[in-house]
Amino acid sequence: MTATNGVSNGNVNNGTAPRPSVKFNPRLCTLSGDNNELISRYKYQNSIVVKDIHTNELEITPFEQDYQFKINLNPNKVGIMLVGLGGNNGSTFLASLLANKNNISFNTREGTVEPNYYGSMTQSSTLKLGIDSEGNDVFAPFNSILPMVNPNDFVVSGWDINDENLFMAMQRAKVLEYDLQSKLKPYMESYKPLKSIYYPDFIAMNQFERANNCINQNDDGQFNTQDKWNDLLKIRQDIKDFKSHNNLENIIVLWTANTERCVEIIPGVNDTMDNLIASIKDNHSEISPSNIFATAAIMEKVPYINGSPQNTFVPGLIELAEHNDVLIAGDDFKTGQTKLKSVMTQFLVDAGIKPVSIASYNHLGNNDGLNLSSHAQFRSKEISKSSVIDDCINSNEILFNKKDSTDKTNHCIVIKYMKAVGDSKVAMDEYYSQLMLGGHNRISIHNVCEDSLLASPIIIDLLVMTEFLSRITYKKMGEDQEFHKFYPILSFLSYWLKAPLTRSGFKPINSLNRQRLALENFLRLLVGLPPNDELRFEERLR
Repeated sequence: MTATNGVSNGNVNNGTAPRPSVKFNPRLCTLSGDNNELISRYKYQNSIVVKDIHTNELEITPFEQDYQFKINLNPNKVGIMLVGLGGNNGSTFLASLLANKNNISFNTREGTVEPNYYGSMTQSSTLKLGIDSEGNDVFAPFNSILPMVNPNDFVVSGWDINDENLFMAMQRAKVLEYDLQSKLKPYMESYKPLKSIYYPDFIAMNQFERANNCINQNDDGQFNTQDKWNDLLKIRQDIKDFKSHNNLENIIVLWTANTERCVEIIPGVNDTMDNLIASIKDNHSEISPSNIFATAAIMEKVPYINGSPQNTFVPGLIELAEHNDVLIAGDDFKTGQTKLKSVMTQFLVDAGIKPVSIASYNHLGNNDGLNLSSHAQFRSKEISKSSVIDDCINSNEILFNKKDSTDKTNHCIVIKYMKAVGDSKVAMDEYYSQLMLGGHNRISIHNVCEDSLLASPIIIDLLVMTEFLSRITYKKMGEDQEFHKFYPILSFLSYWLKAPLTRSGFKPINSLNRQRLALENFLRLLVGLPPNDELRFEERLR
């Protein structure tokens, strides 16, 4: 039986700081619906730039569009269903919610540790609101500007190919301190994952022995891959049952299971919504478990987030999300090395320094590392990690000649499985760059990341922001009569994802600073504040 306990204390920042009272700008914001909705007005301004390929002259045409945004100020009671609930990330995620909800402190050799959500941007970071009368910056908690769901209120369930209860899964992961594990035992052992799906071709064969809790597993232990439509119907029923049994308003499904190999995009198989559905019914070999979970979630009108690097969102799935108007986001959690790489590369390029090579080496000893020791699964990870510098490199034609396909950064990625280091992933990077007049610069970084303790706060942020963005609608002033939901691909979540999914025709933004700025400014406009800038005229002008 799957436990679906709600976790709640109702306080922002785990009760450690009171919520500031942010007054809305009455000129740009109005409350409606018995003060349950906030409507804001915003003039979006940007510029269209056309470059003459012969003269290199730039023609710049500013444009603007007036919008209204409406946000429901009451967070929903939300259920979380993780694919891979019993893995390192899933067990650590659940442990963090229960420790914070129940205010469980624990002892380490360095002393007593109080529960917190460090590493979560929504729970433990601030943003600048403005300045005080003396010109000093004023900051407020990120989650205090507008109501966001408290992760302590999440109702949690999910699937896993292994049947261990979550206390046993937490012990197996070897992520958390022994004293904390002991104190969490009464809470964690009541959670048991639902049966998942295992198609042996998609994850490494070294995962075979773990797979004892699968919908498609026969009595003799063999796996049936010839009834994929039935697998999908069972996942849909799990979602329906979870929602009804817990009286939930919303559900979000998130994949944090093993990395799959990438599927091939094949015309007539997964290139359209109709072809995808037909291929599931025909048990096509290029239909992966993550395709099944994503399709089931979208059919149930449930947002789906892909936290692993495989290409779950084939064209047919994106069309299905568009057709059902369901929010999706992916791919691959952006935790340690890759997040730092997006910052470091941006620093070098913005400084006019040309990174000619980036060599990245990783070794880790958790089950994710074991799965990635298989080449097909490593290739999925290599693709998601390598793309993180692309938009930064493409932003500077002085350093990189777009007409010369060889003029690009040589980017090499290596991942090795080393059981002894466990969940402490070791990342070593060397940035080799050109300076003026033949000079060179070499920056070497040695980064030890506790993998699941970086990933779990990111899972929290993705879920909190998905719920938040699901309560927002918009309309173009003078054009639309009705408010609309966001386009299904939630590119606002790119801050937390290595290879962010984008709308067709648009290129992803990987620069961490630009991603964060977009989130901050969107929160500001919703309460009638202008975009943030650092002109600081109070200081610089007479």
